[in-house]
Amino acid sequence: MNDLKLIFSMLGEASTTEIARNKDTQGFDENKDAAHRDGKIAGDARRKLEIESGRRVVTKENYLPEKPQRKQIGKKF
Repeated sequence: MNDLKLIFSMLGEASTTEIARNKDTQGFDENKDAAHRDGKIAGDARRKLEIESGRRVVTKENYLPEKPQRKQIGKKF
């Protein structure tokens, strides 16, 4: 994860927390809605930076390589 991806992730988390506290959200559904709305704040900021800088924040380099699938042994009942 590069610095910019970390910063935008933190922005999304911080904005969700701040707005949820200020609106006194209660329960899973209200918090889920708040997270979707507030995640848009970080997403919009990321997209605007990508347009202005001409570089993508999220790239294939940001991802860990996939682990090989483990062969499962039959389940015991």
